Amino acid sequence: MENNNICGLKSKDFKTTINGKKTDLFILRNQKGYECAVTNYGGALVAIMVPDKNGQIANVIQGHDNIEDVINSPEPFLSTLIGRYGNRINRGRFTLAGKEYNLAINNGPNALHGGPTGFHARVWDATPMSDNSLVLKYVSSYGEEGFTGELTVTVEYTWTDDNELVIDYLATTNKKTIINLTHHAFFSLAGIADPTPSIDNLVCEMNADFYLPIDETSIPTGEILKVEGTPFDFRTPKTIGQDINADNEQLKNGNGYDHCFVLNKKEAGELSFAARITEPASGRTLECWTTEPGVQMYTDNWADGYKGQHGATFPKRSAICFEAQHFPDSPNRPYFPPVVLNPGDVYTQKTIYRFGVTE
Repeated sequence: MENNNICGLKSKDFKTTINGKKTDLFILRNQKGYECAVTNYGGALVAIMVPDKNGQIANVIQGHDNIEDVINSPEPFLSTLIGRYGNRINRGRFTLAGKEYNLAINNGPNALHGGPTGFHARVWDATPMSDNSLVLKYVSSYGEEGFTGELTVTVEYTWTDDNELVIDYLATTNKKTIINLTHHAFFSLAGIADPTPSIDNLVCEMNADFYLPIDETSIPTGEILKVEGTPFDFRTPKTIGQDINADNEQLKNGNGYDHCFVLNKKEAGELSFAARITEPASGRTLECWTTEPGVQMYTDNWADGYKGQHGATFPKRSAICFEAQHFPDSPNRPYFPPVVLNPGDVYTQKTIYRFGVTE
């Protein structure tokens, strides 16, 4: 099958051994022949091959074409799984059951995405379930990156015949802990290239009446504000570029959009529409559906043109991320949706990325 894939990636380029665990490349293929390629190092997505309105197939996700580049990427979270705690925790500190915990500081004064050796930098046990489904499992040991409890995590990727990437998460713990899992996929619907085109022309819609403003270190201020009358109002579709450079304190704090949108939900945990983007030139579309209460929209504000797969380069604002998650810094905000997982309880999440085309 090696040379029959359309993504042009080779499994031999993804094979290595880290701390006794083997890495590899897994290519999920649906009945239409479209592909989603993933490595069990960090659960990184390295290709999603889908057609445009003319049937031209391109890779619409940023990644690397070999394991060394995945491990040493200038963007450590490039299209990877994120855990134990997605997004930021203020000064890396939180209190749980009366005890204070201190996490690694890896983003200004704060802890970000589970720390420098979080789930994005771990080799997961991989079990292919079928041509289009892969299960990844990881046991995060007690005290890893400063977190309490041993956490057992299973993530299933399913690539459906409707060009949907369905990500199902499940986790259990042996001791009270906090959890906020997500996937940090960097989407480039125009197709990756040298250079990968800007996302300014993407038309975006978000199912969110509220968002979380942040301070200058990107920690939520604690307010939950209406998007109405702000650059964060995507309730009616508009281009990403329309307001991204507006004279706005929040956009300056994030260097663009890097904010959690509070999704409109009828009930907590329902699988509902979160966001949709359309790339006008190719006609490609992407919808995000999730059971999570929030989505962090990140507009790739810090990329500098580094190299990715097959000679592609990734300049600033050449990708967009919709990270389905609980809110940043929730352990320090009791009125945010809870992120505590107790022994005997099961954490679950479902997020769907659905690719299509407009006529």
